[in-house]
Amino acid sequence: MNTASVAYQVMWNRLISVVEEQAQALVRTAFSTSVREAGDLSAGVYNADGLMIAQAVTGTPGHVNAMADAVAHFIRRIGRDNIHRGDVYITNDPWEGTGHLHDITIVSPAFHGDRFVGFFACTAHVVDIGGRGFGADANSVYEEGIYIPIMKFAARGTVDKTLVAMLRGNVREPDQLIGDIYALASCNEIGQRRLSEMMTEFGLDDLKSVADYIFANSRRATLEAITKLPRRSASGEMRIDGYDTPIDLRCRVTIAADHIACDFAGTSGPDPKGINVPLVYTKAYACYALKCAVAAEIPNNAASLEPFRITAPENTIVNAMHPAPVALRHVIGHMIPDTVFAALDQLLPATVPAEGAGCLCNFQVSLRPRSDAPAPASARRSEVLAFNSGGAGARPGVDGLNATAFPSGVMTMPVEATEHAGPVIIWRKELRPDSGGAGAMRGGLGQYMEVGAKEGHEFDFSAMFDRVHHPARGRQGAGQGAPTTIKRSDGKAMRGKGKQFVPHGARVALAFPGGGGYGPAADRDPEMVKRDLARGYISARSAALDYGLAEADITAVLRAIKTGEIE
Repeated sequence: MNTASVAYQVMWNRLISVVEEQAQALVRTAFSTSVREAGDLSAGVYNADGLMIAQAVTGTPGHVNAMADAVAHFIRRIGRDNIHRGDVYITNDPWEGTGHLHDITIVSPAFHGDRFVGFFACTAHVVDIGGRGFGADANSVYEEGIYIPIMKFAARGTVDKTLVAMLRGNVREPDQLIGDIYALASCNEIGQRRLSEMMTEFGLDDLKSVADYIFANSRRATLEAITKLPRRSASGEMRIDGYDTPIDLRCRVTIAADHIACDFAGTSGPDPKGINVPLVYTKAYACYALKCAVAAEIPNNAASLEPFRITAPENTIVNAMHPAPVALRHVIGHMIPDTVFAALDQLLPATVPAEGAGCLCNFQVSLRPRSDAPAPASARRSEVLAFNSGGAGARPGVDGLNATAFPSGVMTMPVEATEHAGPVIIWRKELRPDSGGAGAMRGGLGQYMEVGAKEGHEFDFSAMFDRVHHPARGRQGAGQGAPTTIKRSDGKAMRGKGKQFVPHGARVALAFPGGGGYGPAADRDPEMVKRDLARGYISARSAALDYGLAEADITAVLRAIKTGEIE
């Protein structure tokens, strides 16, 4: 490696640290718990043509890969001759941003001295954007909240106060929303400062040379990885719950010499309710699945993403057209990697994991003073969004991760943070034994949760779950994960999706799904079965029926737990 290459490699690593600081600044300053606690965000730096050079490690694939396409829309809408120092651009357009109105994308032009050199962009999920609230109940995107076209939030350093007033007047949590927007703009500013410092240190007038180096090496490494693969095609499919009727996801993956194509022809049409997916979000998660399987170690940027070609027919649920409702596009979008993996499993043996919970196990609680009797003076309205996870699918040589969000990577919110956000009480939150699919490698466990409100409150519970009727399937002869369940403490049935009323004093009992197993359960090491039994991951019944563990071994483990030999 010559001296110039070493210098460029140092600059590349420095750019990644710059955008990671950008992302961490957003985490530290955001108002919404979805950003501060769950990390539902993305951050990146782009060249002057809007091509992503580097992304932060912190963030979600759906955000960052969708944002990779978004900056070009900003350039086109704003106009190159209308870009100035101090500008801040904003949108939540689902088709030109990251897939639904609840994501705010902020783009800021970057300058070094007097020279325009590129852009910083970031995205965050906000708790409320108005309309019906976060949920699947809308019949069109117009009902889902206030729409912000690509426009200037600030022009030459002056914030558009009319826009701020309109936003504040159309949402339930105005302080949170405006606070998050300012946090997004501020983190871009921090990125710009660090970039300018780096350019001064390395004597750069622009980003062209370092971007060219990054793009050339990323593309070369990705193509080298693709050339090692067999030139074949395979189809994958998966059936999931949908809203009222099941959804079929289908894709065909074709490995060519210089690219991998993934086509979603044959997938179900759009749904009347808000679970539809704009193509930009489908592309984001399909690319992520392919990259995990083929080029996981190659940094994410415009060049490393380019060899992955994603297509879907218009007016399918994965290429929904305006004005389809899209608020819960993640419920379908997070299932896309497992559909792609179903095809890749036929092309690349012993490479991809079994199906997992897929979508986040999110719910939003809209609390208010009780209406069936006088409420205490302390009762108040509040919106609380909780991010939670089911189990991940088992991998060819490793058990699935418990209560871990894959593919989104979003973190589970701590109980304390959720309860601090409003008058909600989490009565129970623990791992769910026997929920991971039995196999040579066991699927990850889901969770139990029980949710209620403080005295004097009733609430609407917006469910955003899948895997109720179609649990995660195992691979290579393994068992499926446990399905999602949801019920009210007073016995009233509840649906996996939609806003549902919970009266004063009632609670919602939830069981989140487990991941599928990998390989025949008969092939699991008996010592691993005994370990799982000792840890409470499986019951004695499962140890005997699913894994064939001898009664004497089961008795020995249970005795050791009782006597304190195993804690």
